[in-house]
Amino acid sequence: MNSHPLQPSVLVLEDGRVFRGRSWGAPGNTFGEAVFATGMTGYQETLTDPSYAGQIVIQTAPHIGNTGVNEQDAESRKIWVNGFVVRDPARRASNWRSERSLDDELAAQDIVGLQGVDTRALTRHLRDKGAMRAGIFAGDDAARPVSELVQLVKDQPTMEGQSLAESVSIDEAYVVEPADHGWDGPVKHDLAAVDLGIKGMTPQRFAERGVRVHVLPATTTFEDITNRNVDGVFFSNGPGDPATADHQVALLREVLDAKIPFFGICFGNQLLGRALGFGTYKLPFGHRGINQPVMDLTTGKVEITSQNHGFAVDAPVGETVTAPESRFGRTEVSHVGLNDNVVEGIRCLDLPAFSVQYHPEAAAGPHDAAYLFDRFIDVMDRAAQGTTTQEAGQR
Repeated sequence: MNSHPLQPSVLVLEDGRVFRGRSWGAPGNTFGEAVFATGMTGYQETLTDPSYAGQIVIQTAPHIGNTGVNEQDAESRKIWVNGFVVRDPARRASNWRSERSLDDELAAQDIVGLQGVDTRALTRHLRDKGAMRAGIFAGDDAARPVSELVQLVKDQPTMEGQSLAESVSIDEAYVVEPADHGWDGPVKHDLAAVDLGIKGMTPQRFAERGVRVHVLPATTTFEDITNRNVDGVFFSNGPGDPATADHQVALLREVLDAKIPFFGICFGNQLLGRALGFGTYKLPFGHRGINQPVMDLTTGKVEITSQNHGFAVDAPVGETVTAPESRFGRTEVSHVGLNDNVVEGIRCLDLPAFSVQYHPEAAAGPHDAAYLFDRFIDVMDRAAQGTTTQEAGQR
């Protein structure tokens, strides 16, 4: 399995807790925010999700790498995690779709890994103390005094205050055509999707439904969007602190002022919250997994959802309020997390705009929330017919 000799390696948390193991993937040192992901499948999608940029991901599932990696399941152009920690890596990949081992892929992309760690104890510690800065150190560095390693970790920036969306976004726009994803009818709508760390499955889900998607860089302007004569705007998932995304918030306010239909997921949900005037805050350890229960308050239906976020919107649950930015009218929390009552969706009642905190494209993960793509197509349909309120667009 391993293309290099195993070295003693250690994960050091900023509070001084130490977890020892052996190097895996690329040997060396790395820093990031230590977070845990609970999905028992989909490790390749996790690694290639740009929302994990700046983070050291701990997998709670004990056996990782069983199915190898392939070209089809990557959610973006590369692995984005800063480090990867597992308990028992597969000694060999065994799956008919496997093209190479996970260990080789990590090494090829220079991703520092750590294996042989008690990930159960590590996860329980992060659940109790919260996500925190961490470092992985291999070889001679792993033998340095812990106090020195802790200081190196504390010298790193926290996730709060980091602006990362531009660093993971594309440089040049591209188009995803419905005909390339099984749609054989006329194009229903053109959609501008602002890439803040977009996953590849998201534009595909739109294209499968007849929507042509113009994927645009995080630095795009309102003029860039309107020049494409689109019928709607989408903001993607992405990494970093939403409180830093002033450019994107200003852009979204222009979209809302123009009454262009809007849909956002994950980071896009937080930015809709900010555009409406609500605040955002950092969760203790976040939601990262594919089994998070959410209630759609507009229908009473419970969905099992795929999530990956460390920040959330601070908005009142259970009541309709005028947005703090009052020109945008009435708004309400449309979805809540059933584990902790965190805001999982926002709906504007006087504008054709809504968003969710989770991932309806769900690769890998449950598909309970796929209806949201259809809901947004309905909103664009109704806007084209002259109806601009979100109330009219509910399915």
